[in-house]
Amino acid sequence: MQAAPVRATAIPSFTDALRAVESLLMSAGQRTARRNAWTSVLEDRRRAKDRVEAERFLQQAAGPS
Repeated sequence: MQAAPVRATAIPSFTDALRAVESLLMSAGQRTARRNAWTSVLEDRRRAKDRVEAERFLQQAAGPS
């Protein structure tokens, strides 16, 4: 009895599939712009989270009002 053949290539992930469709539909410049915009969104969220944490720290350090 022989073992099943081993698949040489990995099954693409959902993200890989989306990027493949994206590359067909958008030019390289549009892809870069979209990715840059998303990176900016993530950075804005991180800064907002940091700001909230700093405000909480300062309120706790000030003591009860």
